[in-house]
Amino acid sequence: MQKSSTKIKKRNLIAKEFIEKQRFNLRKLRIFFDSEVPKLTANMKTRLFLVWGLLTVSGLGLAINLYNLQIVRGPELRKRARNQQMVAIRPFIPRRPVLDRNSQMVAIDRPTYTFYVHPKLFTKSRKDIAQKLAPIINQDAGELENKFEKKRSGILIAANLPEEIADQVKALRLNGLDLTKKYARFYPQQNLFSEVVGYVNLDRRGQAGVEYSQEKLLERSSKTLRISRKGNGLLMPDRAPQGFLNADDLRVQLTVDSRLQRSARTALGAQMKKFKAKRGAVIVMDAWNGSILAMASQPTYNPNQYSKADISLFRNWTVADLYEPGSTFKPINVAIALEAGAIQGDDIFNDSGAIRVGKHSIGNAGQKSYGDITVGEIIKHSSNVGMVKIIQKLNASTYFGWLERIGFGQTVETDLPFAVASRLKSQEEFIHSPIEPATTSFGQGFSITPLQLVQMHGALANGGKLVTPHVVKGLFDSKGQMHDAPNRPKPRQIFSPVTTQKVVEMMETVVSDADGTGKAARIPRYRVAGKTGTAQKASKSGGYDSDAKITSFVGILPVELPRYVVLAIVDEPQGANAYGGTVAAPIAKSVMEALVSLEKIPPSQPANQER
Repeated sequence: MQKSSTKIKKRNLIAKEFIEKQRFNLRKLRIFFDSEVPKLTANMKTRLFLVWGLLTVSGLGLAINLYNLQIVRGPELRKRARNQQMVAIRPFIPRRPVLDRNSQMVAIDRPTYTFYVHPKLFTKSRKDIAQKLAPIINQDAGELENKFEKKRSGILIAANLPEEIADQVKALRLNGLDLTKKYARFYPQQNLFSEVVGYVNLDRRGQAGVEYSQEKLLERSSKTLRISRKGNGLLMPDRAPQGFLNADDLRVQLTVDSRLQRSARTALGAQMKKFKAKRGAVIVMDAWNGSILAMASQPTYNPNQYSKADISLFRNWTVADLYEPGSTFKPINVAIALEAGAIQGDDIFNDSGAIRVGKHSIGNAGQKSYGDITVGEIIKHSSNVGMVKIIQKLNASTYFGWLERIGFGQTVETDLPFAVASRLKSQEEFIHSPIEPATTSFGQGFSITPLQLVQMHGALANGGKLVTPHVVKGLFDSKGQMHDAPNRPKPRQIFSPVTTQKVVEMMETVVSDADGTGKAARIPRYRVAGKTGTAQKASKSGGYDSDAKITSFVGILPVELPRYVVLAIVDEPQGANAYGGTVAAPIAKSVMEALVSLEKIPPSQPANQER
């Protein structure tokens, strides 16, 4: 206790001494002002007052400015400072790859390089550098050397140099070579899938095919990010959100099979060359679910070099062009007549070779007459007269209603772009003009797309349902797990299974019988149904062009359990023997043989019981 009181006394003593010292200093200051300030002249007092006033006003101004900067404009200035310190960037993320049904690569983003040279930076002779570069980039050494002479800097040598070639250029370690990395869409199978996949332009936007219609699936989402930067402008990646550059491993998978696609393109190309045709197409569809297994058209283009192609080739004409299908539509009309109850499968019709409808005369090809024939024989012989008589059993208004029901006047719902609606005469004209139902009975006087014809024949193959033809299976990850399945309309029942099976069995005689028009599509031990078509082409000046025709064949297999539809079309084949049975049927046969092998379709009959 004594020690603590002693400390307190010492502190009090020190405090008293400090206070006394301060009082002494104040007395001295007061004595100075009392003795010296009165001696100041009036002029000096004025100056002192002015200085004091100036300092006071300056201080007040600084205080006001500080208040304005800190309080009034503070939020705005902080925002401006952050904008100067941050930069908004949208990182490049490659488009998702496209695969075929067997995971074969169809389209992918890959790094490419723009290759410039700057001769002013060369440390070796132009000739030496040209000779070293020429074999790597597949250019002539002399031409390269001439290019080097034209400018001192910034000479473009190649716009899209593959990464493996760029690596070889880098390995030369030569001064004056400039490689700028970028990404470009690459189609490893060249033109094999061009009509299905389309292409991507320089702005990285899909312009045709799946690249266009499935842009949302193919584009990976990338958000604009704000990243700090240093005073010299360099980015500070350590402040970037974690994982912002990570891309998912999802890819768009197609239903198309590259093996079947290649078979279709080969068979089509061979027949087109043989008959000097204008164009052609092949479509293969699984009628059970609408998936397109092959879709090939000629002529075509290489999507890796789309800028060199005719722009008309970018439109997939099997989806975007209309044509008159001719006799390949006859089985659809027979199904309509059977389903409507207008005819029975065993009805007999007399075919005299020609029939008069109003002011018009309609005849069979080659003016052939078949006498009394069944409905099945009408299909087998492709009798126009017989088809007219079948449709005349239907009320015109009822027939028109059926055509609308199966999709006429509508666009096929598909994931391929630029699809157009089929065309039919107006209801009033169709009903009040007897020639319209008559010509429609054998596939003329209206127009549809090849894809829509495949869809309609798909209804014959699957028991009467209109399915949605499609080429996109879904969005899958690298482990095969589906992450997004397209939302498609449910199949619509239009015919009964009994009706469709009757029609398919009638179509079988077209291929199996010796006098059938489609016997060129026969495959030993397999039951194949089919229908040939040789249609006139409408002339731009009206009527039909006598020198132009479009040949086709549509096949369904296997007859005992119908599933696959194959359509082959060849436009404007040349030669006297150019018909659906001679031009298109052999194409369909080649494609169906490949299909049988790939899908492992078992034979319909044992080896010793060929039809």
